[in-house]
Amino acid sequence: MATAEAKARNAGAGLAVFAPAPLAISIFERARRPLCYRVTGLEGPPVDEAASGGLKVAVSGLLAIAPPGEIRIEADLDPADPSIVWLCPYTRRRISAARAIDIAGDALRHRARTARRSFAVGITRWKRDAVSAFLDGPNGSPVFADTGDAAAGAKAASGRIVVWASRRSEEVEKAAREAGAPLARLEDGFLRSVGLGSAFVRPASLVLDESGIYYDPSTASDLEKLLREVDLPAPLIARAAALRRRIVEAGATKYNVGASGRRVVPEGRVGVLVPGQVEDDASILRGAGAVRTNLALVAAVRARRPDAFIVYKPHPDVVAGYRRGAPADPEIARIADAVVTEGSIADLYPQCSSVETMTSLTGFEALLRGLEVTTHGQPFYAGWGLTEDLAPPSPRRGRARALDELVAAALILYPLYVDPASGLPCGPETALERILEARSAASAAGGRLAARVRHAYALARHRLLGPFAKGRL
Repeated sequence: MATAEAKARNAGAGLAVFAPAPLAISIFERARRPLCYRVTGLEGPPVDEAASGGLKVAVSGLLAIAPPGEIRIEADLDPADPSIVWLCPYTRRRISAARAIDIAGDALRHRARTARRSFAVGITRWKRDAVSAFLDGPNGSPVFADTGDAAAGAKAASGRIVVWASRRSEEVEKAAREAGAPLARLEDGFLRSVGLGSAFVRPASLVLDESGIYYDPSTASDLEKLLREVDLPAPLIARAAALRRRIVEAGATKYNVGASGRRVVPEGRVGVLVPGQVEDDASILRGAGAVRTNLALVAAVRARRPDAFIVYKPHPDVVAGYRRGAPADPEIARIADAVVTEGSIADLYPQCSSVETMTSLTGFEALLRGLEVTTHGQPFYAGWGLTEDLAPPSPRRGRARALDELVAAALILYPLYVDPASGLPCGPETALERILEARSAASAAGGRLAARVRHAYALARHRLLGPFAKGRL
């Protein structure tokens, strides 16, 4: 220190001294990506007292969600202190104190939700690396085992058993009950990737649900409980609004597949978008109402909207040939005004005024963009006063929610996110930016070639494995 001070003095320069971070998140510290430093010797603006008060409240809230040993906070920490330099642990760029506190909250919630060690059953090998990154917690990485060993391990470690939600799990459920261990279900999140899960593309988000799963209305999922029971704070709702605007501005979707497409709906016509679904998918089997097929859905929309310009977009898994169904069903083509198999669904949202769906996530994405949404089934976003619901939603969902409350629950609190670059837990904003970076790379020549190779591999694997792979991919 004395040598540095002497050199600064001789050079007529100031000296900035890095001191231990006044707020430390263990997982970032271990990765050598601290969230902040205290740097003395810097000149900065005086502390904004109003901002300081709100930030202190936010920091105190971190203590309520942090597992033991996951956070250290100096007693006199003032987040608005200009001597504290806040850094994004994912990009290492300087960020605001408010953004840093959001990042800390995301990481601590993730650690709290994965604090119970997971014993996973029936997770296919290609998913295990990704699942490990999501379920790694304070008490260890997940263990992949058969049903008996998982139940024994969960009982001994006070852990939980984890299964993929769409797989048959009666045997595992019985084993969990007998072991007295919680059972949690995994499923892809709503901001997932650039490319399809069925094409073996790693996810940026998964949901981990210990109550049910979001697409099964027969029981209350963790997401439904959030929306029904939790009073969401104003800062979180403001964050959700900003996230929603960014998603819409970027044209982001769950899978982000398809290049920009042509104009489909003629000027002056009222466009209604009808998304196709995989008819043997779990979300249809569990969440659909009287309308349970794509043909029946298109016919119902035509009966309701005889003068509308109906745009039918088959599910990308069906178009790619990975799942059962006909992308260009002649009966659907006879009823609809346009069947669009190519291009991104994001290009169709601005051309339409409404979406009609059974249970598709397209309805949620349409709500983000201000479209009217009619549900013929019981998706997670129905029953909160935001949609026209033709299949009566569960009476459990009796609470009206604003759009950004739905966004806060569905995109911030419910999923788990992992930054694909650093492997660290993150929030939806970071996951979204990584997805947009990947989308840009995928549009280049090398990215297009990689996508063709991946598609050829995935198609061959689906056709070779056939029914043996059903529910395991």
